Amino acid sequence: MKETKNDLLKGTLDLLVLQSLSLGPLHGLGVSDRIAQITQGAFKVKPGSLFPALHRLEEAGWLKSSWGESENNRRAKYYRLTKAGQRQLKVETEGWQRISLAITSALKAT
Repeated sequence: MKETKNDLLKGTLDLLVLQSLSLGPLHGLGVSDRIAQITQGAFKVKPGSLFPALHRLEEAGWLKSSWGESENNRRAKYYRLTKAGQRQLKVETEGWQRISLAITSALKAT
């Protein structure tokens, strides 16, 4: 599935990035791969969307980055969740669950 503006609802990219990093540090393309994996291929985030999100989340203090070596021996920036990022993941998850339940209820209404 190719990414379009409508594929990721506003705010869900941040939630998916935070969730993907809750499992451990990853470089940017690793985050993209993990998102595809945890969404069973429903979302494939392109670098043009992913890297601005990673920088934004780092500026917010939710991620920390450091340089390391990737699995193919290339220099790569690795991201990990901070304590603030872990708290934000919880807030974002609770918010998404509320929205999801409300939408599900609306769709079941007769």
